[in-house]
Amino acid sequence: MLTSALRGLAAVSLAVLPLTAPAPAHAAETLPLAEAIARLPVEAESRDGYDRDAFRHWNSGDDPDDGCNTRGEVLLAEAVEPPTVGPRCRLSGGRWWSYYDQVWVTSASGLDLDHLVPLAESWDSGASAWTAQRCEAYANDQGAEASLVAVTARSNRSKSDQDPAEWLPPATEVHCRYAAEWVGTKLRWSLAADETEVAALHETAADCPDQSVTYEPAA
Repeated sequence: MLTSALRGLAAVSLAVLPLTAPAPAHAAETLPLAEAIARLPVEAESRDGYDRDAFRHWNSGDDPDDGCNTRGEVLLAEAVEPPTVGPRCRLSGGRWWSYYDQVWVTSASGLDLDHLVPLAESWDSGASAWTAQRCEAYANDQGAEASLVAVTARSNRSKSDQDPAEWLPPATEVHCRYAAEWVGTKLRWSLAADETEVAALHETAADCPDQSVTYEPAA
């Protein structure tokens, strides 16, 4: 009798669990590009106090035991043809597609790892109020594919710390994608945009009626 009663209580407990389990705290959301732009807080930007060293990178990456830092892990993830991984995550061979300028790259040394929203731009847009830990998380973000992108050193250095009002990829056919990833990154990290930047994004979005933005808020 006691055994039956205990089993009954266990069954009731199991039945209740799904009803009381918490909902995911950071659900991904997909929006049309124009609507996503409208969600950006519009604020004046300030670079006061900016120091690139406030964003510690590259750290030991998502897997501290694989011998690769964040840069190495992203290069491995984005390789179209995987490179050989040697001691201390030295990469040889392999093939990458630099989408900014539509160029194939066959050496990891020819690639820069671009913060899609540059570190200085993130500082201007709200990161100046972050803790050191959050700045490091941003600088090494592998939780969204768009946050860090392997591109030719030439295209990355041409971009520098400019926003879409000042720079878009040289390959015009990727402007819709780039604008969507820019907006998605800012929404992911709750970063603001200034009026000139928002106007440029809307101008780009006008030519991208089918472009959507998918983002998941950073923890």
